[in-house]
Amino acid sequence: MSRIIGNKKEIIALQFLHKNGLKLLTRNFHSRFGEIDLIMEDGETIVFVEVRYRRSARFGTSAESIDYHKQQRLIKTAQFYLLRYPHNKACRFDVIAIDQSLQWIRNAFS
Repeated sequence: MSRIIGNKKEIIALQFLHKNGLKLLTRNFHSRFGEIDLIMEDGETIVFVEVRYRRSARFGTSAESIDYHKQQRLIKTAQFYLLRYPHNKACRFDVIAIDQSLQWIRNAFS
C-alpha cells in the first residue's frame, strides 16, 4: 500500500476511534521490530491499533492479512513502547480492517 493511501486510511481509522471515545497517544510508533499505526487510550486501557486496508479480497481480507509473524512484530513493538513509556494500565491489540466497509476488531489477538 502506498504511504499516501496508508495515511488516508489511518486518518479514517483515527477519526472513527475518536468518535468512539478513544484518545490518541501517538501515531506510527517505530522500533527495530516494526511499527504500530496508532496507540490510543480507551479509558484505563492502552490500545495498540493496526490499520489494514485491502483494495480487493482476492488474496484475503484486511483482517486476514495479519498473520502470526505480523502479530509477533506488533507485540514486540508494543513491549518496546511499554518499556519506554511505563504505566500500570491494561493493554489490548485492536485491528481496524478497511475493505468495502470499516470493521473494528477489539482484542484481535494477545
